[in-house]
Amino acid sequence: MSSPTGTGGTAHKVVKREAFGSRNVFILSAIGSAVGLGNIWRFPYVAYEGGGGAFLVPYLCALLTAGIPLLFLDYSIGHRFRGSAPLAFRRLNRKTEVLGWWQVLICVVIAVYYAAIIAWSTMYTAFSATLAWGKGNEETFFFSEFLQMGKPTDGVSFDYVPGVLWPMLGVWAVILVIMVLGVKKGIGMANNIFMPLLTVMFLIMVIQAVLLPGAMDGLNAFFTPNWEALKDPAVWASAYGHIFFSLSVAFGIMVTYSSYLKRKTDLTGSGLVVGFANSSFEILAGIGVFAALGFMAQASGQGVNDVASGGIGLAFVAFPTIASNAAGGSIIGMLFFGSLVFAGVTSLISILEVIVAAVQDKLGWARVKATLVVTIPIAIVSIVLFASTSGLFVLDITDAFINQFGIMAVAFVTVLVVAYGVRALPKLATHLNGRSTFKVGLIWRLLVGIVGPLALGYMLVSEIIAKTSKPYEGYPGGMLAVFGWGMVAAVIVLSVVLAMIPWGPNSKAKNDPEYREFLAAEGLEPDREQIAGGTGGEGARS
Repeated sequence: MSSPTGTGGTAHKVVKREAFGSRNVFILSAIGSAVGLGNIWRFPYVAYEGGGGAFLVPYLCALLTAGIPLLFLDYSIGHRFRGSAPLAFRRLNRKTEVLGWWQVLICVVIAVYYAAIIAWSTMYTAFSATLAWGKGNEETFFFSEFLQMGKPTDGVSFDYVPGVLWPMLGVWAVILVIMVLGVKKGIGMANNIFMPLLTVMFLIMVIQAVLLPGAMDGLNAFFTPNWEALKDPAVWASAYGHIFFSLSVAFGIMVTYSSYLKRKTDLTGSGLVVGFANSSFEILAGIGVFAALGFMAQASGQGVNDVASGGIGLAFVAFPTIASNAAGGSIIGMLFFGSLVFAGVTSLISILEVIVAAVQDKLGWARVKATLVVTIPIAIVSIVLFASTSGLFVLDITDAFINQFGIMAVAFVTVLVVAYGVRALPKLATHLNGRSTFKVGLIWRLLVGIVGPLALGYMLVSEIIAKTSKPYEGYPGGMLAVFGWGMVAAVIVLSVVLAMIPWGPNSKAKNDPEYREFLAAEGLEPDREQIAGGTGGEGARS
């Protein structure tokens, strides 16, 4: 297919933009992106540490005043400007393209290590069938036998662990197939299958956990409110931080996904469904995890506070311990780790889609070519770094720094630039209201422009102070310099470089008749950039 560019009559090949089959598929895919590993292994412990039942107060405040408003912001940018994160921000204003590339590069970093956790979960799903870790040997099995960890002081190792290497190859093979199939037949279909499976499996696991002896002790620990905790600003910051990460805002994911929606899709209604579905799953996860921890505490003769943990320790040490001691423990283990696999896969494909879409838009490549060029190099780097005996150390550092100084930083800069730099909130609100059942107005603009920056700024400054006051987790300075601070700096510098590279004649910035049709249907003028190749910003009336 070819079409004139509108810049002199020269014909160039046009790659038709993909789309979700329906709004329901988009909602499932957006929920699949939001419901990830953090919902299962991070939220329950964050809530417990933040005051138990009382934590629901700052959590709901964060959801309503920051999470959902920023979700609407991503939807409005992606849907209005019909492109990947770099292209959408470029169409918003030429000078904001760098924000899109910043988000793309954050996704590159996350994709590299995310596959390792999916591979671990895949192996532990199989281990659960026979409780292969051995009763009383759960911690030693994970760190010493399964991961074969060295010492942080040894630096990056290239001694590879077959038990991690082969499942990582398998994970990347599956992911590659899904991504090559495209938005409708790959991502949409995968979410149509995996999300219902994830929900059913996790619900069965929760029911089993609630029926275990001691489960009520765990649930009491989880839900009993500690109202004093609400006086601590760190608890509120924790709630806002978790919401930002959990809803996949500022990753470029929701910008990209919303660009695949039809012109008259209800954006805010979809956002409310995604936001509350994600939070409902998190509360369900809290019930299941703490019911199981209550059983673990009773079986070991300890208090729930002694066995409660989050993150990797909860998933790969605490839950195997629970499975070893519970009746039907194999089933609990298989359901729990199987849920981690499905949650991880649906999140990883959304992360990779941000990168693939950006490459397609920038270079005008077809789906298969862009997917192979993006996914294969990322898979190679992923396997090289995380299938070795130093994989966990590198993962821990990278995850901590890219979350705090990547996602949080780009979210902070984005809301400031969109709200005050290019003053786009009124235009974006008009776009949302033109097609949505839930209308936004002054309150939404205040939440995005004031509450968002204040919350993000406070957390960002707090993390900078914490990370600079002492070495993170005592890791060697060299590893922190490369995989921590160096990686954060490289992402920012490369995003500026990528934004400076001109868009070619086959790119979506210069050759996108579908976008021109969209603008015509909306009664808007095409962008000056698309018509004349100038350096101006958004040229549309709104």
